[in-house]
Amino acid sequence: MINRILILVFILIVKLNTLSAQYLMEQDSNILINNMYIQMEVTATVNAIYNAEHEKAEKDFRWIRYRFPNHPLPYFLYGLNEWWKILPEPQNREYDDRFIAYMDSAIYYAEKIFEEDESNIEAAFFLAAGHAFKGRLYAETGSWTKGAFQAKSALNYLELSKGKKDLSPEFLFGDGLYNYYAEWIPENYPILKPVMRLFDDGDKELGLKQLTTVSRTAFYTRTEAQYFLMRILSIEEDKIYEGLQVSEYLHETFPQNAYFHRFYARLLYSTGKITDAERECLDIMQAIDSAQTGYGPTSGRYAGFFLGQIYERQGKTDEAEHYYKRAVSFSEQAEEEEAGYYLYSLLHLGMIAEKNGNEDQAKDYYKKVKKNADRDQSVRKKAKEKLKDL
Repeated sequence: MINRILILVFILIVKLNTLSAQYLMEQDSNILINNMYIQMEVTATVNAIYNAEHEKAEKDFRWIRYRFPNHPLPYFLYGLNEWWKILPEPQNREYDDRFIAYMDSAIYYAEKIFEEDESNIEAAFFLAAGHAFKGRLYAETGSWTKGAFQAKSALNYLELSKGKKDLSPEFLFGDGLYNYYAEWIPENYPILKPVMRLFDDGDKELGLKQLTTVSRTAFYTRTEAQYFLMRILSIEEDKIYEGLQVSEYLHETFPQNAYFHRFYARLLYSTGKITDAERECLDIMQAIDSAQTGYGPTSGRYAGFFLGQIYERQGKTDEAEHYYKRAVSFSEQAEEEEAGYYLYSLLHLGMIAEKNGNEDQAKDYYKKVKKNADRDQSVRKKAKEKLKDL
């Protein structure tokens, strides 16, 4: 049941994640689409969201709410701003209530429009998107029942908005995501194959081509496409260097975005660009220590582990121990004690302690690995071997 709900919510998200861009492209030309000034103002403000300039974005959105106080658009944009506060540090629940409140407001005003005209595609879009984004948050926080209800509501309105799109590259975004993941999910999660039969077939290669086109030619959805393209390419072994290029572009374009920054550092490390990875990880640590917006324990556990690995291989044991300990501390703050960065940091701390003759301390580290790792994980087996040797 949980898997089915999760996959339903996910499919809805990739179908609806074009956000307000699709609305702007489909609106009455007398309101927004032909007004280049408004178009550029909205895009600049959305770019501010991606660059973690959330206060600026909120200030800029006020004029949209002033001009359209009874319309779902401004509230949806405010909700998007809250979403990008959540994404860099997903364990932080500080912004959830505001995110839900803004999406509820967007749904409320969309319902008002829909009550007057049930054929209003604009209202149907916002109702589908608002419910889908709420479902995404509920699914990611483990509230499966709430996520299921939101997914069901989104599906109802999605049916009404089908077939109302032109051939703009903006609209390839949702199709590209769907084509990729509809094939990728059953390949990587065979248990979900029966569920995926309820949906149309996908095409991974076509999906990647579509997302690439959007990332190069779209006006509104370019950054969203690049965000997903970066994530997709990073898990394709033969395309990881392409993913690195996208991540480098996103980090350079939005240097204050903690999510893009740590993803760039991760891909630098994964592709063996150690000097560059060290530099970016140290920058991440400095951003955390200076309380820069968006930087917190999730970014810290990535950077801490990579620095620990880098310095241990260079024979800088003291530096390695320092950053492994930071990775452990950040992982505990983020409540990620079962994740690899936490477990392997503990394992290497145990090995360093053992090398320094601190056998009791080494045992404590190995025991923590055993306690938190799954039975079939290689890191747990390694910790057991180390304990047995001691």
